[in-house]
Amino acid sequence: MSSIASNKERAMNTTAPATLNPSIIGQAEKHHTAVLTRALAGTTLDEKQWIVLNQALAVGTPVDPAAHVTRVTAMTQWNPADTGIALTTLLESGLLRATSGDLVEPTEDGVALAGKVRGESSAIVAAAYGAVAPEDLATAARVLTTITARMAEELACA
Repeated sequence: MSSIASNKERAMNTTAPATLNPSIIGQAEKHHTAVLTRALAGTTLDEKQWIVLNQALAVGTPVDPAAHVTRVTAMTQWNPADTGIALTTLLESGLLRATSGDLVEPTEDGVALAGKVRGESSAIVAAAYGAVAPEDLATAARVLTTITARMAEELACA
């Protein structure tokens, strides 16, 4: 049996463990990252730049750069300087632009590139999430949101 076939069989094994644990969350995160890495291949973006751009798009209106860096940093637990570098790189590359009010917003090129990345990753993501019942996805969202909030609290105290 080829290693590709055995890897695919392992990936397709959907036998659920007894309980959610850090290993399962880590594996899911690594697989999401692999899908994103594949979609970003051939672009000028790295993961940090993608998230900073994507979150600027998600807001839907121009954002204060400092507030955007603070929000993305809190969301990702990255070093604020690294988030700021990603934002600056996006401005320099023309994927974000400064507005007349000292805010930043995605450019047409930024919107187009985000659409390309989403298009390349959407089939894999849709297939994976489509294999799970909507009510189970809702439960997973509540559980992971609770765990993430609690970990953020713990990190803030440490």
